[in-house]
Amino acid sequence: MESCAPRPDTIDTPDRTTLESLLRRDRRVTVAGLVLLCLLSWWYLLGGAGTGMSALAMTTWQFPPPRYSGSGDAWSWSYALLMLGMWWTMMVAMMIPSAAPTILLYARVHRHHQPSSRAPHSVMFLSGYLLAWLLFSIAATLLHAALERSGLVHGMLMWSSSAGLTGALLLLAGAFQLTPLKHVCLLHCRSPAAWLARHWQSGSAGALRMGMRHGLFCVGCCWSLMLLLFAGGVMNLVWIAGLAIIVLLEKLLPRGEWLAGGRGLLLLIRGNKLFFG
Repeated sequence: MESCAPRPDTIDTPDRTTLESLLRRDRRVTVAGLVLLCLLSWWYLLGGAGTGMSALAMTTWQFPPPRYSGSGDAWSWSYALLMLGMWWTMMVAMMIPSAAPTILLYARVHRHHQPSSRAPHSVMFLSGYLLAWLLFSIAATLLHAALERSGLVHGMLMWSSSAGLTGALLLLAGAFQLTPLKHVCLLHCRSPAAWLARHWQSGSAGALRMGMRHGLFCVGCCWSLMLLLFAGGVMNLVWIAGLAIIVLLEKLLPRGEWLAGGRGLLLLIRGNKLFFG
C-alpha cells in the first residue's frame, strides 16, 4: 500500500548523534557502491563488452559515421544474450550517475524512518531501477537484431549504414524532446524529493517497486536519446559518453528542461537534412 514519505523530524529516536553517524556511514557505503558499479560497467564496455572487438575500434568522431553496406547474419541465442548484456551494461554505465541523487535521497529518508533496519532497501530500490532498464535493453536488443538483419546497421561496427535511418532517428529524438510526455518524465527525474513523497512505499518489496517505477519514468524520459546510439554507434565511446552527459545535464542543471527543448530543435534540424537531403 502506498503512503506519503515519512518526515525525518517525526522520528522517535533517543540518540540523534548515533542516527547521524549511521546516515553518514550509509551514505558513504551507497556512494562507494554506485561508483564501483559505474566503473565496472565502463570497464566492461571499454573491453568490448564480450564482442571480441575493442570499443576503441568501434569509436569514431565522424558523424554520420562511414557507411558500409551488407546485411548481417542471423543471431544465435548466445549472441543475442551477449548483446542484451552489452545493452544493459551500457544503460547502467550511462544512467547511474543521473539516478544517484534519487537513490541517495531514498537511502537517507529510509534510514531516518527506520534507523534500526538492516534490510538492504537501497539495494532493492537500485535493483528495481535497473530492472526497468533491463526491459528497455530487451527491446533495444530485438530492434538491434532487426536493423542488423535488414542491413541498416553494420554487424561489426554497430552503427547506421543508412542516411535515412540516421535522419529518422534524429527526427524521432528531436520530436520527442518537445512532447508533454518528455516534460512530465523529466520533471519526475528532476524532483527526487517530490517524487519520493508522492510514491513512497514501505518494506523491501515497496523499495523494489519504487525503484522500478522511478526507472520507468527515466526510461520514458530518455528512450529516444538512447536509440541515437544506432545512429552514431552502439559501442561508439564518443556517443555513449556524450549521451550520458546530456542526460545528466537535463536532470541536474537548473534549466534542464530548456536544454532538452533546445536540443530537440537541433536534432530536428539535423535530422531533416539527413532524411530529406
